[in-house]
Amino acid sequence: MKKLLHTGLCITLLLMPLLFTGCHDPVTPTPHRPTFNSTLLYGHWVSGTLHEYYNADGTGHTWDTADDIYEEEAQPFNWSMNNATLVQNHLMEMGGVVPKTYTITTLTATTLCYHDSYGTSYTFLKQD
Repeated sequence: MKKLLHTGLCITLLLMPLLFTGCHDPVTPTPHRPTFNSTLLYGHWVSGTLHEYYNADGTGHTWDTADDIYEEEAQPFNWSMNNATLVQNHLMEMGGVVPKTYTITTLTATTLCYHDSYGTSYTFLKQD
């Protein structure tokens, strides 16, 4: 009987830590999300023939000289930035809005790099 009581006590002592550690939410590490200074985005950026212009008030416009479109005919958009996520909401002539979301990988006073969810990457140089 003593042996059975001793074995039961040992098993209980071994299981107690498991009972207490299994009931809490583990802390899940989150990957580092870079943050960028949105004021660095203001101004005129060029990637080949593609141009983007970001205003401080959250508006902007884009044009591509390869399509024979120049700044006077540029596509307007509203933009917002949260950490490394850049959203451009392109304003269509007929009243629609086309959202485009990008992940910024580099934003300095001279270089802007971002990619879309399809894997297309863009590198812009500041023209101001």
